[in-house]
Amino acid sequence: MGATKARLKQDLAAALRAKDEAAKTTIRMVMAAIGVEEVAGATARELTGAEELAVVAKEMRKRRESAATYAEAGRDDLASKEASEADFIAGYLPVPLSAQELEALVDEEVSRLDEAPTMKHMGSLVKAVTARAEGRAEGKTIASLVRARLA
Repeated sequence: MGATKARLKQDLAAALRAKDEAAKTTIRMVMAAIGVEEVAGATARELTGAEELAVVAKEMRKRRESAATYAEAGRDDLASKEASEADFIAGYLPVPLSAQELEALVDEEVSRLDEAPTMKHMGSLVKAVTARAEGRAEGKTIASLVRARLA
């Protein structure tokens, strides 16, 4: 069992003891998402720590997108619920990289290229920066920084 899943189980027990409905529900949703990912595919398997964090990040992203959709539709009650769930889930993720740190990673990867950077290098650069960011930055943000650097 990965560290994230173990922490979720501990926090679920604490939420149950404290009768914290919001925490209990959110933790159970994240644990269910991890469970679904574990049994996806031909055979069941245990996720690595990085894979668990990827599932947690995906769940957080879903909540943020839902909150934005609800806010656009004028459903502020549901938007605030989704936003609070996203903030709660974010506590299980590593501290995100700052904009300066992310720009430095992009610049380092661009400087490693043997030739002048062009848009044909975008995929490999995004992949390299994503690997170095280790889940501490969203792919959309990385891609936009790489695209700006190549333009």
